Amino acid sequence: MHTQPYILVIGASIIDIIGFSAVKYRPQNSNPGCIKVSMGGVCRNIAETIAHLGVPTKFISALGDDDHGTSILEHSKIIGYDMSDSLFLDHCSTPTYMAILNENGEMVSAIVDMWSLNQMDAAFIDSKSDIIKQASYTFVDANNPILLEHILKTYHGQTQFVLDPISATKAESIKHLLPYFHTIKPNRFEAEAMLGYPLDSTESLLKASEAFLAQGITNVFISLDENGIFYATREQRGIMMAQGTKVVNVTGAGDSFVAALGYCYVNAFALLDTVKFAMATSLLTISHESTIHPELSTEAVKGILSNTAWEHFKLHI
Repeated sequence: MHTQPYILVIGASIIDIIGFSAVKYRPQNSNPGCIKVSMGGVCRNIAETIAHLGVPTKFISALGDDDHGTSILEHSKIIGYDMSDSLFLDHCSTPTYMAILNENGEMVSAIVDMWSLNQMDAAFIDSKSDIIKQASYTFVDANNPILLEHILKTYHGQTQFVLDPISATKAESIKHLLPYFHTIKPNRFEAEAMLGYPLDSTESLLKASEAFLAQGITNVFISLDENGIFYATREQRGIMMAQGTKVVNVTGAGDSFVAALGYCYVNAFALLDTVKFAMATSLLTISHESTIHPELSTEAVKGILSNTAWEHFKLHI
């Protein structure tokens, strides 16, 4: 029996292997360059970030019995999020994404090995029913629409679901499941895919918020990239922007925003404080070359929060 409140994340752990060509890329040749190996996966990033912020976190994923799986599991223990309820597969490789980038940083080829992730099915999820039911919030993505539908319909009302759609294509595939979510955080393109019309004005954003909220969603956050975050609840709508931001690597900005929502929810932050804290977490993230800032902490985020010039546009309902 779990007595301490915790956040649950369900999704992929992925090893990213990226080759960067140092010369003009030539296909069917050995190209000199460098290779970087890192831990990734939207949900894994979210779980790690929540843990960095000091919130008890459980992460259900799928790992093979290879060195990569061992590394991810050991890393989770160091950071402090619990992967003990994950699916551990014998004689399988951990989900892996391998890409080759040319001299301009453009992808010229990639291979994705997600076989082991697809072994996480409804029967396995239901074997973890107590873990799901006792979670204060459960964070998911749209990577596996069929499994996601099972999770949402089976455990709706027993935990609060938070969605990071991860892509416009995936967002469109799960738009019929929107009534099951407490919170959604699409970017502009993902929201457009869900709704079927462009979000190119304040009026269209307000129209979108009405459409989402009418389906029973409590909190809507739409990333507008350099134009900030549009937020909407039944009582408040607006756009929050940060001035003078430092950008090194935008990868992971969305993941960190979503993760920070978990911290704000369990600490009962007011809406505008939630938006600012989540944005500050993203600002810290994009100021470093790593997907997750190595010095990420609540104190570091609060430092960004207090040193950022905020611009707030309250929109009338």
